[in-house]
Amino acid sequence: MTRFAEIEVGDVIETAGRTVTEADLANFAGVSGDFNHLHTDAERMRDSSFGERIAHGALVFSIATGLLWQARESPSHVVAFYGIDRLRFVSPVFVGETISVRSEVTEKEPRDHPTASGTVRYGTTVSNGEGETVLSCELLSLVE
Repeated sequence: MTRFAEIEVGDVIETAGRTVTEADLANFAGVSGDFNHLHTDAERMRDSSFGERIAHGALVFSIATGLLWQARESPSHVVAFYGIDRLRFVSPVFVGETISVRSEVTEKEPRDHPTASGTVRYGTTVSNGEGETVLSCELLSLVE
C-alpha cells in the first residue's frame, strides 16, 4: 500500500483465493460464540433451502480483510482500519468454496490527523470461484 498522496481513485487490489474449510466454521463459531444452526448443524441444514451449512457472514468478511492485508505492498502505510459502509451479505458461502477479493479506490479524503494524511474508501466485492459476488461493502482505511 502506498502513501495517501500516491493513491489514486481507480487503483485496484485483487487478492489470491482462499478456500473456506470445516475448521474455519468450527473455529469461528468457537471464537465468536455464534453457534447458529445455519453454521453448525449439518443434519438440520440438509433439509433447508441451502441444502448444507453456510459460512458465517462475519467469517467471510474476516477472511476478506485478511486476504486484502496479505495482498498489500510491504511496508503498509495503513495506520488503521477506519470503518465499513454498505456491508451486504449477497449470497451464501459453503464449506469448500474458494473466495477472493477485489477492492477499488473510490474516494480519498484528506484528514487533519497526528499520524495519517487521510482516509481512503474502497468499493469492495468478495466473489466465489464462479465469479459470483457473495459480499459487498465499502471499506475505509486511515493512511499515512
